[in-house]
Amino acid sequence: MKNSVLQINHVTPKPRFGLLALGLGLFLGLLSLTPAGLAQTSSPNPGLPVIELKTGIYRLQVEVAATPQARQTGLMYRTVMAQNAGMLFIFEQKAGHCFWMSNTKIPLSIAFIGDDSKIVNIEEMQADTTNNHCPKAPIRFALEMNQKWFAERALGPGTLIQGLPKN
Repeated sequence: MKNSVLQINHVTPKPRFGLLALGLGLFLGLLSLTPAGLAQTSSPNPGLPVIELKTGIYRLQVEVAATPQARQTGLMYRTVMAQNAGMLFIFEQKAGHCFWMSNTKIPLSIAFIGDDSKIVNIEEMQADTTNNHCPKAPIRFALEMNQKWFAERALGPGTLIQGLPKN
């Protein structure tokens, strides 16, 4: 009798721990599907709007950096970004907006996009560098993705990016 009580006490905690672990796993899995989970780890730009862009067969979930503060911080300090996630920079004025990678921990590709929604040029950017990366023509939009994202999909200058905000 004493053995069966010990056995019951030993078995009882396992299902609770299993359910707790399952619940925690589900919670973390759902968290990764939220906009905050798109570009992972301690975002210094919390709460940025997320929109969907399309190019060819690809659908992208991108955070929108449309304010001076959001553009200045960009993807700094992040250590990982989901495969089809990125950041769209929107400027009020069309100009030769240049980018650099100071305090940016992941290598990125940047597509400079004209008012006609077509890629003007793409630059590959190394993490944590201060080299300038500039468009070859005045632009209002720039799209940062994981490094080589565009090249791996054979997307280059002239490629149409659908879903860019108007104005």
